[in-house]
Amino acid sequence: MPAGSQGRLQDRRPLSIIDIGSNSIRVVVYEGLARSPTVLFNEKMLAGLGRGIVSTGRLDPEAVTRSMDEFRRFRALSDQAGAEQVHVLATAAAREAENGQDFIHRAEKVLQTPIRVLSGRQEAYYSALGVISSFHPADGIVGDLGGGSLELVEVNGTSVGDGITLPLGGLRLQDMAGGSLSAAAAIARREVARAQVLAGGKGKPFYAVGGTWRNLARLHMEMTNYPLEVMHGYEISTESAVAFLRQVAKGEVEKIKGIEGVSKNRRSLLPYGAIVMQEIIRAMQPSKLLVSGFGVREGFLYSLLDAEQQKVDPLISAAEELARLRSRSVAHARELVEWSGKAFATFGIEETADEARYRQAACLLADIGWRAHPEYRGTQSLNIIAHASFIGVDHPGRAFLALTNLFRHEGVFNESVAELRALAGPRNLERARILAAMMRVVYLLTAAMPGVMPRLRWERFGGDRLALVIPSDLAGLYGERPAGRLTQLAKATGRKLSLAVEGGPSTSAK
Repeated sequence: MPAGSQGRLQDRRPLSIIDIGSNSIRVVVYEGLARSPTVLFNEKMLAGLGRGIVSTGRLDPEAVTRSMDEFRRFRALSDQAGAEQVHVLATAAAREAENGQDFIHRAEKVLQTPIRVLSGRQEAYYSALGVISSFHPADGIVGDLGGGSLELVEVNGTSVGDGITLPLGGLRLQDMAGGSLSAAAAIARREVARAQVLAGGKGKPFYAVGGTWRNLARLHMEMTNYPLEVMHGYEISTESAVAFLRQVAKGEVEKIKGIEGVSKNRRSLLPYGAIVMQEIIRAMQPSKLLVSGFGVREGFLYSLLDAEQQKVDPLISAAEELARLRSRSVAHARELVEWSGKAFATFGIEETADEARYRQAACLLADIGWRAHPEYRGTQSLNIIAHASFIGVDHPGRAFLALTNLFRHEGVFNESVAELRALAGPRNLERARILAAMMRVVYLLTAAMPGVMPRLRWERFGGDRLALVIPSDLAGLYGERPAGRLTQLAKATGRKLSLAVEGGPSTSAK
C-alpha cells in the first residue's frame, strides 16, 4: 500500500478473483479477506466463450483468442493492485466444451496460477454461500443464471440444501432454441420441470443471481421509478414480476424504458432470462424475488473465512470499517451504540433483532460526513449511506440508516427526500427521527470525542419526567444549545424531558 494512504484499512492484504464464465470474464481485486468484502478494482469483458457450444461442442475460437489477451491484462492488473493471492474460477463453458481442457491449460500459463474448474454442484454451492453471506438471514431458493447454465439450490440460514444444474444459461438457451423465443419457452418449461427443489421453496423468496437477472431488475427499477439505485436486496413482488417478465419475453427490449442502461451485448439475452424466470415463478410460486449482488465469487471468498469470521454480522462490520476510515473517533461511535441502546430501553422503545442491528449501524455511521461543509454534511452522508455496498440490510433498513444521518445533521423534522422516507416506512421513519434526536443532544455534550457519553444517564423525576443528568465535574458542558436539542427529542418521543447537572440547575423540555 502506498505510504501515507489513509483511505484504506491498513490491516488488509489484497486478493484477486478471476471469474471465467460462459458469457463474461471478470477480474475483481478485493481490499482483503473480510466478512463484508470491499472491491479495489473490477473489470469485465463479455467474451462469449460459450456462444455456439450447443452446435459445435467447442468454445468460440474468437472468444478464446480475446480471452487470452484479457487474461494477460487481468494478471497484470492483479499484480499492479498488490494482490497477494490470485484465485481463478471457471464455470459451465470451460468444464463442458470439447476443447475446454486445452483452453484451461493455456489460460493457466498466461495467468501463472492453477484454475479451479467448478462442477455444477460446486458452482451452485458457492452461489448459495454468496447469498447466505449477504442476506440476514437467507431462506428460500437461490438461482444463478450464467451464460451456460442455471444453478438452483435451497438455502436456509447457513445451510445449503439440495440443488440442480440445468442447461438454461442465456447463451445456451439462445443456441438450443435457434434464436426462437417460443422454442426457448418450451425448452425452459421442460427443463425447469425437472427441478424438484423449486416445489420446496413455495411461499419463500427466490434469490436471483447473475448479470442477466440484475439487468432485468435494473429495467424494473426504471419502469417503477424506484427511488434507490441499489441492486443488492432489490425486491420485486411476484405479481409485478409476472407482468414485467411477460413484456420482456416478447423480445421487444429496445422499447423498454431504461434499456439504454444495459450494454448492447447483453440486451439480446434479456428475453431468455425473462423466459427462464417465468418458468421458475410458475413452478415455485415464490413470495417475492430478491436480487443478489453476491454470487460465486463472493461465496468463494466467504468459504475462505474461518467459522468465527463467518458468524460476524456483515452490516455491523462494514459500518465499523467506515467509522474507522471516516469518523472523528470510532471509540465515540461505539459509545453511541451502547448509550443509544440503554436510552431506547429507558424510553420503552422496543426493538426487533434487525431494528437493533440497524440502530447499531446508524450509530457507527453517525459521524462519517464530518469533513464536509456543515450545510452539506447531511446530504452527503445520506448519499454515501444510501448507495454504499452494504450487505445484510434490506432497502427499508438502508433508508433508515441514511435518514438517521440526514436528520442528525439537518434537523429531526426535515421533510426532504420524500421518496426515501416512503421507502423507509412509518415505523423506520419514526425511529430514525428519535435516534437522530438523541444524537443531536449527545454530540453537543461530547464534542464527538469519547469519555463523556458513558457518564451521561437518564433519571426519572416526578413520575413521568425523564432527566438527562450530566456529572457535576462535567457541569461546564451544560448550556442552552443542548437544552434546545432536548426539546426536539421531547417532541419526537412525546415525553417530558429535562437536562440536569448533578446538584445543579436543570431545564425542561415539554
